[in-house]
Amino acid sequence: MIPEPALRPAASRGPGLERCHASRLFAQDGGLVLRTRGRTRRFPVGGTAGIARAVIVDAAAGGRTRGGPDLPGSWGEVQLQDGNGALIGRFDIQDWLPEAPALPGRSVQGEQLLARSGVAGLLRAAGVPLHVVRDRNDPLVASKGAGASLGPGGSFPLWYWGVRTVAGSVWFAVFTWVVFSDTTVPWVVLLLAATAFSAPVARLALRAWTRLRAGRHDPVVRERVRPSPARGTGETVRFRRDTEIRIQDRDLVLRDLGGQEYWFALSGPHAVTSLVRVEDRAGRPVGVELRGPGEQVRAVFPWDLWFGGEEGADGWSRLRRAAGLAVSERRLGGKGPGAWPKGPVLGTGLLPGSGGEARRMARFPGTVAGVSSTAVMAFGSLFSLIQGLRIEETAPGPAAAAVLMGVLGLVLQAVPYAVHQLRSRLLLDRPTPERTTSREATR
Repeated sequence: MIPEPALRPAASRGPGLERCHASRLFAQDGGLVLRTRGRTRRFPVGGTAGIARAVIVDAAAGGRTRGGPDLPGSWGEVQLQDGNGALIGRFDIQDWLPEAPALPGRSVQGEQLLARSGVAGLLRAAGVPLHVVRDRNDPLVASKGAGASLGPGGSFPLWYWGVRTVAGSVWFAVFTWVVFSDTTVPWVVLLLAATAFSAPVARLALRAWTRLRAGRHDPVVRERVRPSPARGTGETVRFRRDTEIRIQDRDLVLRDLGGQEYWFALSGPHAVTSLVRVEDRAGRPVGVELRGPGEQVRAVFPWDLWFGGEEGADGWSRLRRAAGLAVSERRLGGKGPGAWPKGPVLGTGLLPGSGGEARRMARFPGTVAGVSSTAVMAFGSLFSLIQGLRIEETAPGPAAAAVLMGVLGLVLQAVPYAVHQLRSRLLLDRPTPERTTSREATR
């Protein structure tokens, strides 16, 4: 059992969802322990070679450094140093802030950011003194030592990056040779086709790998609350099926329709603490706020989307009972529900404005290259097909293999995309059937 406080990773989905389940940074037995997917590392605190202090380069405090580049990270960087100021490890705060992907950079600052992420509580529990600087040139910022990365790990497994990197490098080298030499040597064409074919195969294997490992770290779920939208909110089949709030043994989890999960601790100094039902001036509920340390709003649940339908009262009751948080009410002082919520906050954009946006959110995640990666994969398969046809008369065996790999590569890319689009358009992104409600849930 991991002791609290333990930092939770930024929200993720697809292959990166395992990070939310498995990756934690916590204090234990006189040291900091980083547990990631398949690996655990320990960093001692104190002693001659242990962590002596933490220096937070507060990027949220603003600005550029004197004569230098922007401060690292959009939220700030934590440096763990020894007694001589040498760097032992570092991490970006945004990597350990669950709602960071849903918020604009620097929207939470200073002490509020340290409390919300759990960094302040973690360092206090580990007995590590904390120093905050706002200038990269400050003497406290480490100038020596490489330092280990204390992030939660990448979204994609290392084997996938290895296959794509090696295959991509070989393919580009062979492709360049083929184009500039205009060669039709059969083994060269086969190598070109094989390396191009490995990319869609690796992506298909990643999909299977993600499904197989999805339940590897499944926690105990005490309650699931799905949205019960009021009529006319524009909810879709996908929204009602995939969006949920989960109450687990140690976490409250918000899952959006794209499969992205935001994990909030239910214990420890950075845990969520209360649910606040917000009413407009006329006493009608407009939403619920999930609050954490210092009464910071961590997420909101618009009432019409979550509790405005026929089953909304039951969902609100089950959420209150299972979460075990303090529950209160407050009334807005502004004019109508438009004044809520104030500022950017997780939970306001859970229902996409169009089917296209929903399909983009729900499709299997790609790498940082995005559409460019898919375009290169398709071009590689098509080029393999063309080169195979060029050597058909002189080397029929290699030609058939190259053509087959080119065609299969295109099929492996087109079929998942076509299935996603057709299923989404014909079923998931259509409005839910209208149901006559016997009452409006207001509690």
